[in-house]
Amino acid sequence: MKSIKLALVLSVLLGIGQYGLAQEDSVEQEKNLRFSALGGPGFSPDAGVLLGGSLLFTFSTDPADTILRRSVVPVALAYFFNGGGTIIMRPQVFLNHDRMRLFGEMRAVSIISHYYGVGYETNKVRIRSDSTTQYRLQSYAFNPVLLFRYKTTDFFWGVLADINADNWQEPSAGMQEDVDYLLSGGDNEGLSYFNLGLGIRLNYDTRDIPANAYSGKLIELEYRRYFGGLGSTTTFDQFTLDYRQYQQLSFLGKRKVLAWTLNGNFTAGDVPLSQLATIGSAFNIRGYFDGQFRDQHSMFGLIEYRNMFNFGNDTKIQRIGSKLGFAVWTGVGVVNDNLSDFSETRALPNYGAGLRIELQPRMNFRVDMGRDVVNGQTLVYLNMTEAF
Repeated sequence: MKSIKLALVLSVLLGIGQYGLAQEDSVEQEKNLRFSALGGPGFSPDAGVLLGGSLLFTFSTDPADTILRRSVVPVALAYFFNGGGTIIMRPQVFLNHDRMRLFGEMRAVSIISHYYGVGYETNKVRIRSDSTTQYRLQSYAFNPVLLFRYKTTDFFWGVLADINADNWQEPSAGMQEDVDYLLSGGDNEGLSYFNLGLGIRLNYDTRDIPANAYSGKLIELEYRRYFGGLGSTTTFDQFTLDYRQYQQLSFLGKRKVLAWTLNGNFTAGDVPLSQLATIGSAFNIRGYFDGQFRDQHSMFGLIEYRNMFNFGNDTKIQRIGSKLGFAVWTGVGVVNDNLSDFSETRALPNYGAGLRIELQPRMNFRVDMGRDVVNGQTLVYLNMTEAF
């Protein structure tokens, strides 16, 4: 299976990877909107063989402002051969001389997915198969975040909305026997949730370029409240703490960065199964299946070294080589149902390495291979922008 994954990854990089590079080279620097794309056959750890594409749009909302960060809109598209597809967009738009920021996520998903239960012990021993964990997920989400800079500082405050729905269909026999699934109202037909939440976000952000920072830090607090009275299936709360820091290692050369992050996601109330805190995704602990470890609370920490090559710009070979790089990381995560005994929780160790391809200045396409130490598996991820 690993060889199949690698072959598919190489087909993406070698078969059509040059298209994204050519797009950048053909764009004149004075043009505001820049577009890059990669596409072709691939593999998702969670949904199998796919035909997918990654699009990257960058632009300035005020070209006359030469110090305004360029806005970034990555779009991921995929068609899965086992049925279904996804479209996910995560914009980062900088407005009004960076006094305002519009972030968030929009997604529409219809895929074969897997549910492993709730809690470390259940998640660890639940065997993944079409009869034990499989179901079809139909999901959509619209989550805009509007941030305002406080005076001339690096502090931001803002408001957010989260409208999302999850429809779990065709539950496997194993799912229909899961205690938490049954207690949540699931049956042999499936389980559905609609969630409407409002929240606030506070952060301190000194990153030079948020999509691929070389220096600075982010300290972010976010609180969301989902209201049963406004149409949500249940009433519950989510609280997130996110810390990220980046340090250039100039003594190793240009474009050498050490990045680290600590993250905590905590929930309370009548939390839907789909909204519980999880470990495992392309943007945190890479190597564990998406949502494989799920509980009331989660925490993880990662440290990652990012290295872009500097071969020069005199020849075409040198220019292509300078668009390549790699990353290596290690980290650990935990899930628990009780904040008071995190120390008793079994750890979820993780490490991995990945290839980087610079499609536009400071905007990378990444191919990561992450290791799940607990279950002894390696998963491959293809994404635009860095994991954090």
